[in-house]
Amino acid sequence: MLACPVGYGAGTRTMLDWLIPYEFSPTLLATWLLAALLYALGTRRRRVPRVRQALFWCGMALTYFALLTRFDYYALHQFFFDRIQQVLMHHLAPLLIMLAYPLAVWRAALPLRWRARLLRPFARAWPWRAVAALLFNPLLATLLFVALVLVWLIPRMMTLAMLDWRLYLLMNWSMLLSGLIYWGLVLDHRRRPPARMAPGLRVLSPALSMTPQILIGAIITFSKTDLYPIFSICGRALDIDVLTDQQYGGLITWVPAAIIEALAALLALRVWMRLSQRPRRATPRGALPATS
Repeated sequence: MLACPVGYGAGTRTMLDWLIPYEFSPTLLATWLLAALLYALGTRRRRVPRVRQALFWCGMALTYFALLTRFDYYALHQFFFDRIQQVLMHHLAPLLIMLAYPLAVWRAALPLRWRARLLRPFARAWPWRAVAALLFNPLLATLLFVALVLVWLIPRMMTLAMLDWRLYLLMNWSMLLSGLIYWGLVLDHRRRPPARMAPGLRVLSPALSMTPQILIGAIITFSKTDLYPIFSICGRALDIDVLTDQQYGGLITWVPAAIIEALAALLALRVWMRLSQRPRRATPRGALPATS
């Protein structure tokens, strides 16, 4: 099964047509709906500032738009639209969602009995602790965040992902999940511990992670050869010169991603300054860290 069937244009469409997924993924839609439902229930049981609620729903709306609307068609048939999709679901949408600190809200949505009998024992079980230690390791999460951008921009990997729907889904899932994990670490507003990343490293990490993306974006922008002929094979959605399309895509990889990471570094710097002004208080032995 091809991820990008050959064809030009999308024709005139109604608003409803735009909201219907181009390549329907029941798993992705079910996950999105579950996250939205739990958050809505959690806000009824836990007081959440309206600003944080707005950030969460903006992030969820961008995720839906990037992956579950007709926009996905253009991402499969135009390189610079593909780059917009990747920036949305790897940078901007996860950053907004994690800036809302949704974990405690999702947990509050669950009945107290479920949290006591299921969630807490699961969190303390050694298999999950081992997996969490690996996934939420600051160095590994940062490397994975950057590596996934670079790997899926390798022309051969891009071609395979566009021709195989399974790889295409893997690309989208990996970008979204790595973004959520990375921004969750960078935007953590607590001291270390219980936070996994030190406050100073949270400021430095986005500055380091943006550098390879700026370089690869510049390489794509100034390249004089068609690096991604797969979009011509699939059929480009817009009548734009191949190199112009590629230059737009390179600039999107270069500039908006760098701006978002610079903004995240400033937010982390603000948290670091706030924490440095607070006297450190001893945490009672065995107490569970509070999250918000």
